Amino acid sequence: MYLKILHSLFFLIFLSISFQVESRELSIQQLEERRLQDLEREKQRDKRGTKKFSKKINLTTEIIFLSKEREVPAVLSNLDPILTDEGFYGIQLAIEDNLTTGRFLGHDYKVKMIQVSLSENLQEEFLKLVNSGYIYFIVDLNTEEIKRLSNLNESKNILLFNVRSKENTLRNDFCNDNLFHIPPSHNILADALTQFLVKKRWNKWLLVVGPAQGDKAYSEAIKKSAKKFNIKVKEERVWNFSSDLRRSAQKEVPIFTKGVKYDVLVVIDEKGEFGEYLSYRTWDPRPVAGTQGLVPTTWHRTHEQWGATQMQNRFRRTSGRWMTPVDYNAWVAVRSLGEAVSRIKDNKLNLIKDFLRSEKFGIGAYKGVKVSFRKWNGQLRQPVLLSSPRSMVSVSPQEGYLHPFSELDTLGIDEPESTCKLKKM
Repeated sequence: MYLKILHSLFFLIFLSISFQVESRELSIQQLEERRLQDLEREKQRDKRGTKKFSKKINLTTEIIFLSKEREVPAVLSNLDPILTDEGFYGIQLAIEDNLTTGRFLGHDYKVKMIQVSLSENLQEEFLKLVNSGYIYFIVDLNTEEIKRLSNLNESKNILLFNVRSKENTLRNDFCNDNLFHIPPSHNILADALTQFLVKKRWNKWLLVVGPAQGDKAYSEAIKKSAKKFNIKVKEERVWNFSSDLRRSAQKEVPIFTKGVKYDVLVVIDEKGEFGEYLSYRTWDPRPVAGTQGLVPTTWHRTHEQWGATQMQNRFRRTSGRWMTPVDYNAWVAVRSLGEAVSRIKDNKLNLIKDFLRSEKFGIGAYKGVKVSFRKWNGQLRQPVLLSSPRSMVSVSPQEGYLHPFSELDTLGIDEPESTCKLKKM
């Protein structure tokens, strides 16, 4: 009797310790301790005052962060707020990082945050900025908007860093010399996911695609990747239900996924309208991956390796929220520009573009290896994180995928396959 009681007590203590170790949520006491630590850091910063340049400022690089106001969509979940400040805090942190070196070299960085309202014309506002002499633009815009702006005659003497659009067309048939891409393309994300699924020997897929145009573009990349790695897409189904899945998922999803044998369900639903409701509701018990479930992404709140915890903490102290992929992309864009300016000690456009595309360029970006740009289409080559909602699962490229120049080029379209013919603007 006593032995059973002791066993039960030990088991409860073990569960308690395990929960405390594995849980990512902070207790009220821990939150209060963190708040006090932040206040103390703020007091120390105030005592130190503004960091001064050790050398007279001889070079100032001005940057525009350009975004467009969007109509707020219907709320799909009460858990994730609709953010209106994505990119802003990432740029702030990158400016701080650039100035770490800049203060010793006499290099300063200034940024203006411009959001074009719904009632304003994006092209007109953009041209006003170009005509005012601004050269470097971080653009949080959709694919068609980027195409339109980068193809203007007035854009030949500027540089655009795309921090949101993942569509392949911007990196291939429509690619410009004045355009660099921080987010991985759909092809890169698809290959990153496929490599992992091949490693797990999940070689038979059920592909479920949303009705949006972006979903169709992503699904084409998924099918291309499946063919490339000898994966069999057993069936492709288009989700076109309009019912509220919060009430009907248990009824709709099993029927929708019935009648096909597969190893993993790959879902493409970039807007998040139905993908979250597929897990645990499919007719057969199968894992879900793609835009929900196991997701390939540039950044995730659970990423802690290679110093990423430091970045996560810095960002949260500044913004009060988790860092998103767009925040991270904006940080990389500004850091890339800062690295180029520091290395060549100049901010002339042609020198910056040539350096960014050269083998000399590379920055640490909390991914374990230096990231750099592909010279043939301006795409940032970088490891891709594979994450579930509350844990990091893996990082692609997976071990064993080799390349004569960089294993990162096993993801997406390599130079011999590229249809990009860089237009000299």
